[in-house]
Amino acid sequence: MNNSNLSTGELAIYMDGTDRLCVSERAQCVPSQVLHLRQLPADVSEQEVLALALPFGRVSKLITLKAKNQGFLEMASEEAAVTMVNYYTSAPPTIRNQPIFIQYSTHRELKTDNLTNQRMALHAINAAAVHSGNMASGGEGRGLAPSQSPVLRIIVENLFYPVTLEVLQQIFSKFGSVLKIITFTRNNQFQALLQFSDTVHAHHAKASLDGQNIYNGCCTLRIDFSKLSALNVKYNNDKSRDFTRADLPTGELDPAAAFGNALSLARELSLSMAAVPGSLVSPPRVSLQVAPPAVHSVLLVSNLNPESVTPHCLFILFGVYGDVQRVKILFNKKENALVQMSDATQAQLAMSHLNGQRLHGNVIRVMLSKHPVVQLPRGGAGQEEQALTRDFSGSALHRFKKPGSKNFNNIFPPSATLHLSNIPSSVSEDELKDLFSSAGFTVKAFKFFQKDRKMALMQLASVEEAIEALIALHDHQLDHNQHLRVSFSKSTI
Repeated sequence: MNNSNLSTGELAIYMDGTDRLCVSERAQCVPSQVLHLRQLPADVSEQEVLALALPFGRVSKLITLKAKNQGFLEMASEEAAVTMVNYYTSAPPTIRNQPIFIQYSTHRELKTDNLTNQRMALHAINAAAVHSGNMASGGEGRGLAPSQSPVLRIIVENLFYPVTLEVLQQIFSKFGSVLKIITFTRNNQFQALLQFSDTVHAHHAKASLDGQNIYNGCCTLRIDFSKLSALNVKYNNDKSRDFTRADLPTGELDPAAAFGNALSLARELSLSMAAVPGSLVSPPRVSLQVAPPAVHSVLLVSNLNPESVTPHCLFILFGVYGDVQRVKILFNKKENALVQMSDATQAQLAMSHLNGQRLHGNVIRVMLSKHPVVQLPRGGAGQEEQALTRDFSGSALHRFKKPGSKNFNNIFPPSATLHLSNIPSSVSEDELKDLFSSAGFTVKAFKFFQKDRKMALMQLASVEEAIEALIALHDHQLDHNQHLRVSFSKSTI
């Protein structure tokens, strides 16, 4: 859709360049369903722009400003927009070998006057989603019939340990020559597209691996045939790889991050895999060209709200993904904190699920810290500085201290639906709703589990509100000896 479909007021807003550019780090910009694209080719087609976005979800609206070499996309969900920006941060997209810059727009939605043209544009978008077979990030399009495709679409469920390109290549290469792999996150699930050299190998791999666990009790493979006949890989990095093209650029991916991800996987799983005969892979071999950095279990959390954040709230939130040992809010820079997890795998898990989430109104950023441990304050530290650092190593609220705990199988990204457990039989639905409502949260839906009334699902107004509710009410005392347990759910009501 071109700019003739905009109202006069909207046209002025889009054309005068008031969509602010993110001069600081992209993670500090407020996420929006609307994305701003810059440096588009002067004669760019709508299909070329759509091909960048469709792998991450449905596109609601598209505006191209060819005179400005710019465009705006409105994704169907903010989650899809965040996934798209995060992916292209590490693997910048190109159209006809011209780099394209993508950022969150300050507009919350795109408004147009001409409904007929808008419907035609949406029809074109849907058609492009069906027929496009050349998507930079490996989205689904229609090429060959599914049964004839050498490309498999892979979804990894119950993702407790990180899954890398190398792990997928190691598993699937046992069934034939793997040419290309593209990984991405969609609908809060880790997914991949993998291309074999021929269809026979793809059939064999699907028949053998569908439903299998990569590691014991977790990382379950769900495999189907892709509608793509081939993958178009532009970068060789930790998200995409063309094994037939060693000359491809990395897309300016931070090598330290790639080394950290691969090494943490190898290091942490090498201890557990030896005792897991039923798993699909042995510890992956990591071959690096330069000396890798040390792998630590300490996370740096930035852009926190200094007026609201406490060591306890970070302990509860990050404790969803591992056992937090220590938390330190920096005395002279209270928007930053260090969180020490039990091991590097838990740190990686917390980072992948919490980076970019909203906490106390701020979009937080989570990354690996250079510090190997969180130091406790010295004896001469002031009372305020001591209060900003907490040692939780002996806490009774650790979710993962028991080997084989069911909590290992129920780790999900933050969502608006919360899983409640340890509910006494004397507590009613209304009492639970009142508990959350009186704490300032909006209860949209509630449902007890049919087979186990000790558990229930509760849907709140937003993911951010669910995060706040989990922090506030996890371990809330419901009667004299039972405390409420709260976690994120993958289900909806």
